[in-house]
Amino acid sequence: MYNGDLRELDPTLVLRDIGPIDLLLASPECTNHTCAKGSAPRSEESRDTALQVIRFAETLTPGWIILENVVHMRPWKRYQELCTRLRGLGYSVDEFVLDASKFGVPQRRRRLFVVASREAVLPKNIPETKHARTARSILDPSGSWPTSLLFSANRAIGTIERAERAFAQIGRNSPFLLVYYGTDGSGGWQSLDVPLRTVTTLDRFALVEPGSEGHTIRMLQPTELRRAMGFPAGYLFPQGTRREKIMLLGNAVCPPVMRSIVRCLGGTLSKAPTC
Repeated sequence: MYNGDLRELDPTLVLRDIGPIDLLLASPECTNHTCAKGSAPRSEESRDTALQVIRFAETLTPGWIILENVVHMRPWKRYQELCTRLRGLGYSVDEFVLDASKFGVPQRRRRLFVVASREAVLPKNIPETKHARTARSILDPSGSWPTSLLFSANRAIGTIERAERAFAQIGRNSPFLLVYYGTDGSGGWQSLDVPLRTVTTLDRFALVEPGSEGHTIRMLQPTELRRAMGFPAGYLFPQGTRREKIMLLGNAVCPPVMRSIVRCLGGTLSKAPTC
């Protein structure tokens, strides 16, 4: 396993160590593409990490490439260059914008997938899972996580205002999720009966529940966010702090979405898409 800056890794060493590969999965840095950065300056050096896909494809010559990133990568000035250079290497290239909630993941997460194939024609679409899962399905049923009272002397005014907006919509007897950190354009709260909003690298979602002594609040746990990303129950986090685990999840790709894409690519071996 290689763990380091890909810009400093020689792809010929990878080819020597592991041999030919069929599939290259890439998720270049997204921080300087995403709208979550707001009006902060963008780093072209960070954005250019996407072009490392070209360097590795030239040497490893995989049959398929799947590049995942935020949808806001498309307006990047070098995005079309990336696709053109992949075509120049003999790949058919197409893009798909997929929402994880359409693939059985209990989270609304729209991402761009650039799919390239040397082997055959690309699928025209990626079939979606018909059932949607809600944020309620990710909650730990044990109720063992520590909570605190929502209405306390040191609670931020903004937090209380978000909670009051939720109470105005659904009453004071139903649990809901609060956007505790970060900005939000949808009132700062959401129902448990719809998929979770996008998991980011910030610890941003809190569960508010009515109780005998007043409303309680607690942050969602990494295990709950793991479910929201669609990772299997047996997935083991790498060693790290809570903050590091949440950062890993926010940067991850939802496995059910990637699985659906790969299955479609497997169907192209017959020269006719089967999905």
